Amino acid sequence: MPDGGLKTTRATVADAALIAAHRKAMFEAMGRGDAESLERMRQASVRWLETMMGAGRYLGWMTREGEVAVASAGLLILDWSPHPGEPESNERGYLMNVFVEAAYRGRGLAKALVRECMEEAQRRGLGVVALHASDAGRPLYERLGFSASNEMLWRRSGT
Repeated sequence: MPDGGLKTTRATVADAALIAAHRKAMFEAMGRGDAESLERMRQASVRWLETMMGAGRYLGWMTREGEVAVASAGLLILDWSPHPGEPESNERGYLMNVFVEAAYRGRGLAKALVRECMEEAQRRGLGVVALHASDAGRPLYERLGFSASNEMLWRRSGT
């Protein structure tokens, strides 16, 4: 861990509310969503995280200073059809919820958390891990070996 007073551990279902709060703060920091939609997302995220963590499909890590969660990140395990780059794989990873409280940025916490996620992806034999990067996060992900892809999005009207 980059800072001696901080400790990173695997998140548990009991951490779902903390992860959801970080998810909300992440979108707030990016200027995405209004207060009402962000709060609704936070509440729904707690339920979703409890389900996915309970099923072993969302694996999270939390960095704490004492009892205070100051950073977190997660790896979602997705069912995925085999494709030419991974012809025998039926899973891929999705890196998400990478967040560091403002006062703790610049200490290498995000980098350490992403590495935890990537080491877990390696242990599970995942050949592909995707993510959606914020402008601020893109340089970190590029330094860690991520590259831009050809992904496109469709959104239902009003979203």
